[in-house]
Amino acid sequence: MRLSSRESAVVPTLFIPETRIGFRFLGSQTWETHVIRVALRDLERLIPGRKPREPLVLDAGCGQGKSFRPLYDHFAPRRVIAVDYAAECVELARGEAERQGLDADVRRGDLAALELGDGTVDVVFCHQTFHHLTRQAEALAEFHRVLKPGGLLLFAESTRAYIESWIIRLLFRHPMDVQRSAGEYMDMLRAQGFRFGPENLSFPYLWWSRSDLGALEFFGRPVPQQGSREETLINLVATRPKP
Repeated sequence: MRLSSRESAVVPTLFIPETRIGFRFLGSQTWETHVIRVALRDLERLIPGRKPREPLVLDAGCGQGKSFRPLYDHFAPRRVIAVDYAAECVELARGEAERQGLDADVRRGDLAALELGDGTVDVVFCHQTFHHLTRQAEALAEFHRVLKPGGLLLFAESTRAYIESWIIRLLFRHPMDVQRSAGEYMDMLRAQGFRFGPENLSFPYLWWSRSDLGALEFFGRPVPQQGSREETLINLVATRPKP
């Protein structure tokens, strides 16, 4: 694949390539079915009011494009703009959009410096992307800027407790100094000006997000309840307030 001069000029502050095992998993049907679609079902119920109709969706950190079909199934967008830094992901995502026959404008770019106009998108979908970013505050400011007033940020993330678990350290690669707790992510979004309430929050404690991979539950140990555990995942729908 030949990149344009604009794409070739993109230089992030720091980029940590994924492991080969991790890369293959993130392009698998298991990832689409059991992670992306599960997150979208949860996020959809957290949306305040009605779902936006035929939205323009920014898929922030689209990876290999496995989110495209689920996004169309859930939101019937008029168009998806998908951005990722990794050139190999961009090429695969373009192929995925073509195979699915979907209108996805896949671009190589830096989420901390989006080439989109102010207030141009209805929905930002940021799924398992933020913990890969080293310029998190700048990326969040960009999400706020490109969203229309009243637009939605669908934010689904793994927390520090999960990213620092032994199995994730073994199989995947992340910038470890920028990982955050669920509370720290919420504080960060509020500080940027996003609004959300308890009704827009979810803290799934899925078996694959626990350091024991659900083994203790399988052998009869009770699952720790919310408030007595360190959250491993956060799903959140935030709104850019209208003036």
